[in-house]
Amino acid sequence: MVIKPMIRNNICMNAHPEGCAAYVAREVQYVRSKGAIKNAPKHVLVIGSSTGYGLSSRITAAFGGGAGTLGVAFEREASEKRTGTAGWYNTVAFEAEARKAGLVAETINDDAFTYEVKAETVSRIKRLFGTVDLVVYSLASGVRTDPDTKEMYRSVLKPIGAEYTAKSIDFMTGEVKDITVSPATDEDVRQTVNVMGGDDWMLWIKALLEAGVLAPGAKTVAYSYIGPELTKSIYREGTIGKAKEHLEATAAKLTAMLAPVSGTAYVSVNKAVVTRASAVIPVVPLYISILFRIMKEKGLHEDCIQQMYRLFAERLYTGGKVPVDEEGRIRVDDWEMRDDVQQEIARQWSGVTSENLKQIGDLSQYQSDFLQMHGFGFDSIDYEKDVNP
Repeated sequence: MVIKPMIRNNICMNAHPEGCAAYVAREVQYVRSKGAIKNAPKHVLVIGSSTGYGLSSRITAAFGGGAGTLGVAFEREASEKRTGTAGWYNTVAFEAEARKAGLVAETINDDAFTYEVKAETVSRIKRLFGTVDLVVYSLASGVRTDPDTKEMYRSVLKPIGAEYTAKSIDFMTGEVKDITVSPATDEDVRQTVNVMGGDDWMLWIKALLEAGVLAPGAKTVAYSYIGPELTKSIYREGTIGKAKEHLEATAAKLTAMLAPVSGTAYVSVNKAVVTRASAVIPVVPLYISILFRIMKEKGLHEDCIQQMYRLFAERLYTGGKVPVDEEGRIRVDDWEMRDDVQQEIARQWSGVTSENLKQIGDLSQYQSDFLQMHGFGFDSIDYEKDVNP
């Protein structure tokens, strides 16, 4: 079939296999160009390994440190009539690249929230590595079923306490308009925390620890975001923010739990990038578009793979103490949150319109990043050509 992007409500419904392979190859090449990371982990489990920061973490571990990796992801396989998800194709491409390099690379494609998948992961670790020395937790799901109660939780993107009105954007058309989001209920908050908080991360580390598959000194890291004053009401002070606070509090509990193996848990606060999740958060795509232009002008712009390489090489695996903020968090959002960057965004924000967005923001970069993470928009690929999905 000829595969063209199908986009509805800022969600891409399909993916291009050759383009996803090009996306992975580009990230692999970036890590190789940066060179080996000293003190890097050699056996790595990535939970949520198929897209975004999870995929970039896996690529960094493999091609920056020579690590064997086991991934856990839940992606839709291709069929005769429809494409697979981008994560499905990314995983196929990553495994091919890793094996060409002589690296162990296997993936469990199933629901990471279940006890059965945790047990399968333990079994696979024992067979492949014996133990792992890094566990990356990078799940991004809107739904989670509690493995004990069987209750299904659904996360929501809402402010807390009052409705929220701000500028937002349809990033494929460039239309800037005001949006209003109604406030969350207490039940909305509870469900969102149960999906996106630290409970499942805790269950994973407990299962790995009890099975004896965490190496002495093992690290685990999960990913979070804080963001600027502009997005605070919908993000950090909204339902997602409550979930992120729970995730961050879980890190301290996990470090205590990991004491028998001298392990440590961290939350890394990363910068805003284009992901499937961020594309559907009101206000965030417009903020990112303006952020990209300003950070490019200052020579500070990073995408997922650049962020993850810096996290591994300059934070987690320097050979010394891991630098953290007063809340115990690793900060690789430091360039985004610089005063000069945020002051310039705030100055531009109030005057942005559909007509001047191309001057104020970098909408073309946002659109390109969004398309390419689904395998579209690569000059090297003929998108008029028939492809077997």
